[in-house]
Amino acid sequence: MRRLRIIILLTLIAGSQWLTAKDRLTAYPADSATNTGIAVIVCPGGSYCWHDMEYEGRQVAEWLNQNGINAFVLRYRVAGIDAFCLGYRVIGLGNKYPNMLTDVEDALRYVYQHADSFGIDTTRIGVMGFSAGGHLTMMSATHNRTCYRPTFVCPIYPVVTLSDKRYVHHRSRRGALGVWRQWDTAMRDSLSIEKHIPADCPPVFLVNCVDDPVVKYQNSELLDSALTANHIPHKYIQYKTGGHGFGASTVKGTEESQQWKNEFLQWILNLNQ
Repeated sequence: MRRLRIIILLTLIAGSQWLTAKDRLTAYPADSATNTGIAVIVCPGGSYCWHDMEYEGRQVAEWLNQNGINAFVLRYRVAGIDAFCLGYRVIGLGNKYPNMLTDVEDALRYVYQHADSFGIDTTRIGVMGFSAGGHLTMMSATHNRTCYRPTFVCPIYPVVTLSDKRYVHHRSRRGALGVWRQWDTAMRDSLSIEKHIPADCPPVFLVNCVDDPVVKYQNSELLDSALTANHIPHKYIQYKTGGHGFGASTVKGTEESQQWKNEFLQWILNLNQ
């Protein structure tokens, strides 16, 4: 039994670590007749433990496509349900920060380097993410270690703080940092987005709902305040209703929260015009 467990563990780790950026991205090119030249890397949520590839992945990409926007859904590295079942992260193995940051950096590099083949304007390449994917979206702007940076970012009902005990989403923090590092105060602070807004942060489109039962709405308020304090152009929309996890769905959320898609399209089509 012990040998089988080790084999499963090594297989999971090996299969996750060595995928290329192209392997992790599912491309949804815009139709040439309607292509706006805009590209969006989509980061589904899932507490850094799994991915919601339907409402926050495929449906988002198809909606963007319908509006002439190239989409690339990113399956970034996460802890995985197996990490909790097998317990291998207790001994320091498995996916954790900075794996997911590396993946979004690689995705940006790929889209920039293949922009011509997709008809993409390299001044209009952004990242959009949901929940924990919203945290990763902001890290692509605040913690990026490469020259391939997003020109806009769109965190939707995002996890923001990993340090403020009043508002932290514990599962996402554990998913990002791992079993032991989740208790490391310095690590918590280093990945709390509200504490690390750079002067050159790109424009931000931010949405959340007050009745969010998963990620406390104050996460977005912390981000809004930090962006305002650092004079970063941004649009913040706070809905009263809609909850969490609605993505681009036409059936989840509320009529009020579903307005975010039209608001985004108006914002992005007018950005830098």
